[in-house]
Amino acid sequence: MSKIERVPAYSWYALALLTTVYVLNFLDRTLIYILFVPIKQEMHFTDLQLALLGTTSFVIFYTLLGIPFGRLADRVSRKHLIGIGLGVWSLFSGLTGFADSFWAIFACRLMVGVGEATLGPAALSLLSDYFPQRMRATVQSTYSTGIAIGGGLAFFLGGWIGQEMSWRWAFYLLGFPGLLLAILVFFLREKPRGSSESTAPQTNIATLFSPALLLLYVGYALIALASNNLGIWGAAFFIRVHHLSLKTVGLAGGLLSICIGIPAMILGGYFSDRFRRGRMAFTAWVAIASVPLWIALLFVNQLSLLVVVNVFLYALAIMWVGPATADVSDMAGPLLRGLGIGIFFSTVNIVAYGIGSPVIGKLSDWLGVAANPEQMRIALLVCPAACLAGAILLWLGSRVRRQE
Repeated sequence: MSKIERVPAYSWYALALLTTVYVLNFLDRTLIYILFVPIKQEMHFTDLQLALLGTTSFVIFYTLLGIPFGRLADRVSRKHLIGIGLGVWSLFSGLTGFADSFWAIFACRLMVGVGEATLGPAALSLLSDYFPQRMRATVQSTYSTGIAIGGGLAFFLGGWIGQEMSWRWAFYLLGFPGLLLAILVFFLREKPRGSSESTAPQTNIATLFSPALLLLYVGYALIALASNNLGIWGAAFFIRVHHLSLKTVGLAGGLLSICIGIPAMILGGYFSDRFRRGRMAFTAWVAIASVPLWIALLFVNQLSLLVVVNVFLYALAIMWVGPATADVSDMAGPLLRGLGIGIFFSTVNIVAYGIGSPVIGKLSDWLGVAANPEQMRIALLVCPAACLAGAILLWLGSRVRRQE
């Protein structure tokens, strides 16, 4: 490898630090999901209310501010944007434990969304400057292992603390520590925008709404609906339908996220960088393969077989993030990268969190899950249907991009 191609040690430090920030991002975002059952028992919420707290409250400002913060990431200090956001979401995640009503939790979750909206565009823009273009999906997939690690810690630690102490202590102990990490972020060294590009594409705002990118936004949003709701409703599904304890589900979910999610995420980025037909085509095949696994997860009753199915489904469900953000980074170019990522994440979160999760919650209530938990199998059929539709759009998007 030539000197020009060698990656400096500081780039790896920046990747490790930003990945740790993403771990806390996803931990604070998903912690409430493993705590749905004890929160419902204490507060007497409906499944629709749980969905509104778990996703809609979070996604309102996360989505509204995603695009403005993306534009800011193209113009201001990205490390300062991340550090301020980390402080905000950590503070309000911890304060969730003090909430005593639906609206108090809702307000805290709104502010968690405000803080977390700063991270994606700024962090991915920074990483695109720290590493060469040929490694983009691999690096961004490594960063995205924060999803697996954060989700795993939320399930493992949240389930354990929630059962042994209370759901409130889970928020205290896992939310506030992020305030300390923000200090390290403020000392991070930034590289000039576009410093890693060998040939930067000429882009303008219209580029961000090209046919290929529009198909990418919507295709990945549908796949995200399926994968994110596996995390959102998975714990409640196993507790209700298969009568597992909160601690058991938390331990299993944590181990699954960390032991399977991390290698699956990295390998997904590695192979998508090398897939002959492009990253979108790679993810389309992954999504197609996950559809029969979804059907098996929902309707198989043998616990040992369910574990195997869940392992493979989770591995496939988590591979999409690195390839998606790498393609957006490439197509948007260095000067519009933050805005492109902001548009991408806003679209994904509107569909996955703002629409998908409440629809599944409302379907659960309408089907009478409170009286008959088995009906949750039917409500969750939304997920494999979304996976199939997303795969079709990404396949079309890969063809359009090759033509462009």
